[in-house]
Amino acid sequence: MGVAGGIDTRTQRDGGQPLLRGKAVLKNYGSVQAVRGVNFEIAANSYVTLLGPSGCGKTSLLRMIGGFEEISSGSIELDGLSLATVPANRRPINTVFQNYALFPHLSVEENVGFGLAYRNLSRADLAAKVGSALAMVQMTQMSKRRPRQLSGGQQQRVALARAIINEPRLLLLDEPLSALDRRMRKDMQIELKDLQRRLGMTFLHVTHDQEEAFALSDRIIVMNHGLIEQQGASSEIYHRPASAYVADFLGGANLVAGTIRSAAEGSASIETAIGVFEVPALEGLKPSSRATLCLRPELLRLSGKDGIAATVTHTVFRGAYWLIEARASNDQQLSAVIDDSPPNAGASIRLTFDPNRAWITAA
Repeated sequence: MGVAGGIDTRTQRDGGQPLLRGKAVLKNYGSVQAVRGVNFEIAANSYVTLLGPSGCGKTSLLRMIGGFEEISSGSIELDGLSLATVPANRRPINTVFQNYALFPHLSVEENVGFGLAYRNLSRADLAAKVGSALAMVQMTQMSKRRPRQLSGGQQQRVALARAIINEPRLLLLDEPLSALDRRMRKDMQIELKDLQRRLGMTFLHVTHDQEEAFALSDRIIVMNHGLIEQQGASSEIYHRPASAYVADFLGGANLVAGTIRSAAEGSASIETAIGVFEVPALEGLKPSSRATLCLRPELLRLSGKDGIAATVTHTVFRGAYWLIEARASNDQQLSAVIDDSPPNAGASIRLTFDPNRAWITAA
């Protein structure tokens, strides 16, 4: 890429260091701490998602990376160099915004080529770059249309083409699929991931949608109240959540409060209102400490006579499966997923699970 935005990226692509690193990044809006001193690393050529509910700080963090917000304290480095003095328009970073921000009076090809218009390119070179970017997002046939003549999915493809034409080191995506219907959102998830792989570019995506995060990400960063609760591979976070919040936010877990009776390396025994269980556990849990048993609904199975006693309260047909809602001892609510027709509301049931697939995390 050469010199991009005041940062020479030709000599800073050491495979041993992350592409992007944040150190104690903090953002204050007056007396409100939107981001509270977080640390993170993002590898080159990866698809990473910042995931969390509205107001958790994910968009503020994205805007600081893009240069649209100043950092209150801490640092953000790209290729090992601080971005503190580099303005947004001189960073090798592009952003696809939630509303796409297309110019309504320009054609598709004019929108895509807008960022290159002031570079010293010949008409032939500019046309070639625009054509290549449109081909990547399968919008070549729409090049002469205006944004108002496009669907939401087509507008997003144009916004993506405009962002990637500059060959940024990092592409930021600020909830880019939120305006699309469910079917289009699914299709665009596949296209986004495929595009990232073909380009070999690093994507940093913001969303509150856990399904979207799982579908797209090599790595997920879960945020809550301005802090990073956990960061890691999607499967790791799902099966080994670091907190009850992460377990519940990603996939919806049955959270059963309890007390640690004993702990060994990699496992623990927890006493709860529905029984005592020995299962894999978060490191650092101590005997007598409060903890949470996490049971994914898909782990629970109906049993003949053994297991957790409960009463069915509701059943919900979800197409491919039935969701059973039940109440166990001490009014503990449990959800289970089954393939067959469920027992009726009010029925007494027994639920079992494979202890090796459960998880004990911090309370």
